[in-house]
Amino acid sequence: MAHTNGSYSINAAPSDQSEDNEPLLREVTTPPLCCSARLNLAFLMFLGIAVVYGLRVNLSVAMVAMVNTSQPVPGFNGSSVHTCPLPSGWDNTSQTFEQPEGTPQYPWDTETQGWLLGAFFFGYLCTQILGGYLSGRYGGRIFLGLGVLGTAALTLLTPLAAKWGPYWLFALRALEGVGEGVTFPAMMAMWAHWAPPLERSRLLSMSGNGANFGAFLAMPLTGYICQALGWPAVFYICGGAGCLWAVFWFLLASDDPSTHRRISKEERDYIISSIRHQGSSHGWSVPVLSMLTSVPLWAIIITQMCFNWSFYTQFTSLPTYLSNILHFDLKSNGFVSALPYLGAWLCATLSGFLADSLIERKVFSVTTVRKLFTLTGVLFPAAFLLAVAYSGCSHALTIAFFTLTSATGGTSGAGVYINQIDIAPRYAGFLLGITNTFGTIPGVIAPIATGYFTHDHTIEGWRKVFWVCAGVNVCAGVFYTLLGSGEVQSWAIPEEESDVDEGKGTTRSVSA
Repeated sequence: MAHTNGSYSINAAPSDQSEDNEPLLREVTTPPLCCSARLNLAFLMFLGIAVVYGLRVNLSVAMVAMVNTSQPVPGFNGSSVHTCPLPSGWDNTSQTFEQPEGTPQYPWDTETQGWLLGAFFFGYLCTQILGGYLSGRYGGRIFLGLGVLGTAALTLLTPLAAKWGPYWLFALRALEGVGEGVTFPAMMAMWAHWAPPLERSRLLSMSGNGANFGAFLAMPLTGYICQALGWPAVFYICGGAGCLWAVFWFLLASDDPSTHRRISKEERDYIISSIRHQGSSHGWSVPVLSMLTSVPLWAIIITQMCFNWSFYTQFTSLPTYLSNILHFDLKSNGFVSALPYLGAWLCATLSGFLADSLIERKVFSVTTVRKLFTLTGVLFPAAFLLAVAYSGCSHALTIAFFTLTSATGGTSGAGVYINQIDIAPRYAGFLLGITNTFGTIPGVIAPIATGYFTHDHTIEGWRKVFWVCAGVNVCAGVFYTLLGSGEVQSWAIPEEESDVDEGKGTTRSVSA
């Protein structure tokens, strides 16, 4: 049932105030979210992000099948390794997974695997800021669509690149990162035009959570496909799915409500009136100096870098841990590796609705809500990662704590990860490009560092990995709690609104 919202407290424009500085209570009906154009867009984005994360994560699981682990590891000293006991019936050839005859395998050591798993992020770093800037200037539809399509097309070449050698595969994965780098900034730029302030948390969480859902589906499916069809089929199927999604995207998506062909007049008017000038394109010039000196923006940057260290460590290395330490077979490995992302998907989605409810009911300010969800999303995972470090060889405890790590980390999706659109809606895509660029640096370093820590395949080496992850998570929570903000920054207010503010002597705040 449509309800009435009279003031839009988050983005109340000065023109909605009386001469006595009191809000005018305009009767604005809110169209239901169910079956709306904005929900359809969120679902389409959800599928697209699920696809690109499937394209990103498939190598993490397929790597277990691509590498000939039956060969001895250089410098391996069995007497110094304190690893988990092998399951009954396990022999030295048990780690050579049965695949269709003729499926190639490669003698890559752990350091080479770490570089290959991190290669994607070298390219991913390059296009974040440019993608966000161009999406804010021209609209995000074309960049999001081409980013997914380009990454999918390149994924189809993975088996050929692997055959040619690790350097070719490294280069291909880096190019995939270049293509995918524009996707999240483009998505954020589109939501600046589409997401009413009181629905931001849920809409952005729903669409962005395609990442967790994509990882949840890709990991077990990759394991099954590897054993049934061989690991090359993984990249053909995932690449084909991305190309298919791009067709629907270009047919159904629009940059903003005013150009959407199937949106109702009621919904279009509601979105446009609630967003107002904040959803306008930022033009060619952006206040770069003001951004560089913005404390809330740096709070987002540092927090995302810290949180992403543990996220990318688990994202790229969990299948290896389950295989080398706990000795899961490939099918079980894929399924178990997927469980944490199921938990993260559910928690992040629920967190988005809860965050919007707290803001709409004025229980907490936007700033408090973002800090609350960020804090829970970094401190609880830190504790559970330490629990993993001391779970030893217990399969049940390890799986449970890994799942809890990702599930509780999902609450940050309603916190720092959508904070860009709070502090600067007009530049949201560009800011996400900036924050994601810095946030991707751990994606480059963490898999390589993990490879160095765990070169001897011991629990002690992995324990160091988990301690580092927990420590940087705690740093993230402290930093964001002290310096984060949910208020629109002065440099992000459009000139037309700023002029009205000065003429009427009013102030604007996003605090609810």
